[in-house]
Amino acid sequence: MTELEMAMQIAEVNADSMKAIAMAIAAGIGVFGPGIGIGILVSRALEAIGRNPEAAGKVQATMFIGIAFVEALAIFALVVAFVIKFA
Repeated sequence: MTELEMAMQIAEVNADSMKAIAMAIAAGIGVFGPGIGIGILVSRALEAIGRNPEAAGKVQATMFIGIAFVEALAIFALVVAFVIKFA
């Protein structure tokens, strides 16, 4: 094995390592925000239901729609992370 082949092999391993680290960072940060968002959303919905129990159905339906939108952002972040890793 020549020095050039060894250097190219080391560069390939380094590139794969950097892709794995970038994927971890993208997924971690991308899921961190929606996690906080869902926590705040549910907290405020429960507070609203506690203040006005008659509106629980409306608040709960709106909360679930909001959770779906926020969760879509987390899924998008995971897709971007996989694109970073495998593209």
